[in-house]
Amino acid sequence: MKRNLILIAIMLCLVVYALYSNQGAEFGGADGQAEGVIEEINPGYEPWFNPIWEPPSGEIESLLFALQAALGTGFICYYLGYSIGRSKGRAQA
Repeated sequence: MKRNLILIAIMLCLVVYALYSNQGAEFGGADGQAEGVIEEINPGYEPWFNPIWEPPSGEIESLLFALQAALGTGFICYYLGYSIGRSKGRAQA
């Protein structure tokens, strides 16, 4: 328990340091950077297709991305926990 609290404190310190040292920085994804590079290389480039729906703001887009990441992580952790519990149960039987 004590080790977990120490690890959480270290993680929080790293997050606070990263946000404090990059004040005013714009956090963007690889999609935006790739779009800029493509525009530099070929200014007349036309995308093959357009998105079906675009979120109304960057905050909502970030929220949806975080939700997707959380659901994926939850599924993976559930599966790993279930598999480990099942193998331990077989070993005890």
